[in-house]
Amino acid sequence: MKRRTTVKLLLSGALGSAFLGASGWGQAKAMALGNSDNWSRALASYVALQKYFYKQDGSHLYLEQYPVQSGDNTYSYEWPFSQAHIATLDLSNIPGITGRQFARDLADRAQGQEHYWNTTGATGVAGYDSYPRPPYGNGGDKFYDDNEWVGLEKIQLYLMTGDRASLDRAKQIFQLVISGWDTDASHPAPGGVFWTQASWSHDRNTVSNMPGAEIGLRLYQITHDSSYLDWARKMYDWTNTNLLAPNGLYWDHIDLSGNIEKTQWSYNQGVPVGVNTLFYQITGDRSYLQKAENIASAALAFYGSDNLYKQPAPFNAIFFKNLLLLHSVNHNQSYVQAMQTYADTVWSKYRDAATGLFRFDSTKPTTQMIDQAAMTQIYAVLCWPPSRYGVLY
Repeated sequence: MKRRTTVKLLLSGALGSAFLGASGWGQAKAMALGNSDNWSRALASYVALQKYFYKQDGSHLYLEQYPVQSGDNTYSYEWPFSQAHIATLDLSNIPGITGRQFARDLADRAQGQEHYWNTTGATGVAGYDSYPRPPYGNGGDKFYDDNEWVGLEKIQLYLMTGDRASLDRAKQIFQLVISGWDTDASHPAPGGVFWTQASWSHDRNTVSNMPGAEIGLRLYQITHDSSYLDWARKMYDWTNTNLLAPNGLYWDHIDLSGNIEKTQWSYNQGVPVGVNTLFYQITGDRSYLQKAENIASAALAFYGSDNLYKQPAPFNAIFFKNLLLLHSVNHNQSYVQAMQTYADTVWSKYRDAATGLFRFDSTKPTTQMIDQAAMTQIYAVLCWPPSRYGVLY
């Protein structure tokens, strides 16, 4: 595939005049909101993402990690790809000419995304497989959370542009999600959306239910179809009943023996913040707003100044973006400040200046593509004006 000329020039190091024109570069930097370094960091992170992970073979796909290791797949799984897709979308939402420069790259991501689409599956409903379909791979089991991230990306794109095809795809993904609802009343904690269609797991997770609720609430806001709101309440209520811990944060999952896996991942706190924010917007009930604020406060205290860096970067990107959705309602600047502090620390401690790659585990020789994509998202969103936070999740 003939790659976009600007990306080729970026990767050759001609960052200034080649990308935006000599005067456009200065204009782009001036238009970047927040910390003055965020735009240059977002761009540098994206350049490294494209240089080291993007496959120059016409597939529109990515590598999983760099350097490539013996036994690696040819392409990345769906979950990492979705985060590169979202990184490009977040860059495209930077105001003015800066964001518009990524339109063709975003179209390229959309082409790659569809290589994972499968018109059937274990529940007979279409969705994205965990690995590319032929001719790029043999597909794989569908994960409901993988699909939910794409669904939320499609809704964000719709809210940004009004693209009806994206909205229609989000509706299709929601049908897949509800097809994964546990209907066996004999199970411990019956109900909930399973994590995956794979036979080796029967877990029902916070991450397969709360993002599903978030999609449902967004679709209700857009369409006013009450079935979306009803399903969102079911997912929300089930998760609160079975996976909300005494400390006000969320555990990971419950299995079919009733065992609860009690790890408290950052994205499992962020998405409930977003869900409660959307419930507040829809209902006007301030108890939802209070719940969102309580979860945000408890999570920031729980992760503190050190524990956040032990969480995977893509989990933190989702966590912070949901906090910014809450900021769009309550305007609490501490959420932006916490995100900026995290972004600054990662840049100074976990980035290789020679390559532009982020490596969070010094014992491993590789950078994960999903980490690079996550940090690109964080720097990109920190360039947005607060007036745009309302499209996030």
